[in-house]
Amino acid sequence: MSDVTHAVAHLAEHVPGVPVMLLASMAALAATAGFRTRWTRRHGHAPPTDDTGSRPPSAPAAGSGAGAGAGAGIGAGIGNDTAATTASDGRADDGGEGVDSALWRMRTTVRDTPGSLAALCAALAERRVDILSLQTHPLAEGTVDEFLLRAPGELTATELVEVVSAAGGADTWTERADAHDLVDAPTRVLALAARTAQDAAELPLALRQLLGRCTIRSLPAAAGGRPGGEVPPEGSLEDTVLRLRAPEGGVITVERPYLPFTPAEFARARALVELDARLGPRLPRGRDVLTLAEGSDITVRRADTRDVPAAKAMHERCSARTLGMRYHGPVGDADRYLNHLLSPRFGRTLAAQTASGRIVGLGHLLWDGDETEVALLVEDAWQHRGIGGELLGRLVAMAAETDCASVYAVTQASNTGMVAAMRGLGLPLDYQIEEGTLVITARLDSASRAAARLPQGQRIGRD
Repeated sequence: MSDVTHAVAHLAEHVPGVPVMLLASMAALAATAGFRTRWTRRHGHAPPTDDTGSRPPSAPAAGSGAGAGAGAGIGAGIGNDTAATTASDGRADDGGEGVDSALWRMRTTVRDTPGSLAALCAALAERRVDILSLQTHPLAEGTVDEFLLRAPGELTATELVEVVSAAGGADTWTERADAHDLVDAPTRVLALAARTAQDAAELPLALRQLLGRCTIRSLPAAAGGRPGGEVPPEGSLEDTVLRLRAPEGGVITVERPYLPFTPAEFARARALVELDARLGPRLPRGRDVLTLAEGSDITVRRADTRDVPAAKAMHERCSARTLGMRYHGPVGDADRYLNHLLSPRFGRTLAAQTASGRIVGLGHLLWDGDETEVALLVEDAWQHRGIGGELLGRLVAMAAETDCASVYAVTQASNTGMVAAMRGLGLPLDYQIEEGTLVITARLDSASRAAARLPQGQRIGRD
């Protein structure tokens, strides 16, 4: 039974007098709709020893209420905050009355008794709060109701929680929403499933968009055990923590301290992970053939762990200086970073290859807490031909598509090629020196992107 169907049944049972035509319309709809402490910037992306290096909890976004504790940052294996957590104030015209309104997401637990939901709805109506959508999450005791609300602009989060609490709601959580939240849950889940089916790198992002602000850790198989034994094949749900068997082995752990997971959310997350496991390793087929200034052609395509041997061969052709500038550590350790860097669980990688298939450049877009890192390596013989700039522009375009607010690069002041490539983006840049290491951050707000000189290469990773 879908969430909308649950909602119809819940209304029919608990809200006496709901018009039959309204219930029928909702039933028809049911039938048709059917994760900020930064990872140190001098790590060189060495493989983590025990997990992905995901961030500890960060300050919450504009959530409040009895159920809103400290928020959580994003793990290193996932993407950045999306619309639900970096939402604007949600203000919109409320239908011609000339009064500002605000969109809110709200969860509250109500007693599973007749009239409990009716009392809550009546209390919201008294404050001119419009219920745009409702999902129900049945529990062993009580029901978690999730609302999308349009409320008068002057109504604060605290006042909204007070209204709900007075009407019998408990453990209430609120968060500003925006137009993205107007998409119903079944449609949103289907869209996330389609993205996951196309690209293995989408799984962490899909989980993030499905579950909101959370911390995701990918534990390797050797570290997959936990007190009480390994995670069962079907996964486990423990209040604010859910654990699932990772498709490549090991365990995916998702933590959301500010809001307990419901069984319905657990089932959706498990379904996405099972889909990823069934489809196996996969990358979008899109690629670009580019002609460099001196006339050579290169192909730019997505890469993953299947390209590790070719990447190691490129390392062998690179000078110690080039490897040292890229990995910020002992050159002899460079090869052991590649499995981590090329894993779709930690970001996306673009490869530049010659007509013979030799990889001569790698660009990485790496999910790093609330920020996103970009990193480049171009073989010595192919430097200063524009390859790094081409890779970087496409990586930044990918970051913009996932609603990243900024990207940063860690390099040395003497690395003039990386500095020039960042400047070539045409984006606002911030420069910081941290113990001799140069950190360049590019802002990706809408106005900056509109004026930027990003290559039209977004289709790599989408076709």
